[in-house]
Amino acid sequence: MNTYLFFKALHLISVISWMAGLLYLPRIFVYHAQNNSKPIISDVFKVMEKKLFFYIMTPAMVLSWIFGLLLIYEIGFQQLGQIWMILKVIFVIMLTLYHFYLGKVLYLFKLDLNKHSHKFYRWINEIPTILLILIVFVVIFKPI
Repeated sequence: MNTYLFFKALHLISVISWMAGLLYLPRIFVYHAQNNSKPIISDVFKVMEKKLFFYIMTPAMVLSWIFGLLLIYEIGFQQLGQIWMILKVIFVIMLTLYHFYLGKVLYLFKLDLNKHSHKFYRWINEIPTILLILIVFVVIFKPI
């Protein structure tokens, strides 16, 4: 079996799962922020957010990194010097920081300390979309 293609398939599966969470969790935050003053509804959102973040998003992020690093190992570490790979790594680090920021927001909602409006969460929901587009174009076209 071709280990490169095997790792690539697993990498894509984990990235798709991670991206689904990165796109969905801020959407839940939108509805949570709109209903934060209703304890019963807020408690339901807290459970949804926690399960999404800890049981789907975080394992998918870890697996994305593991399989991505295995792919780099398979193609050779010298590839890290190419501009397209440097850009991809930078964008993935930005996605990872965004992931941890969402974890911080999750914690603030848990403590009922959210200070942002639903509009704020609508705006930050665009961040992973933009980074995804950049990553896909960089990987497909491999500029310079």
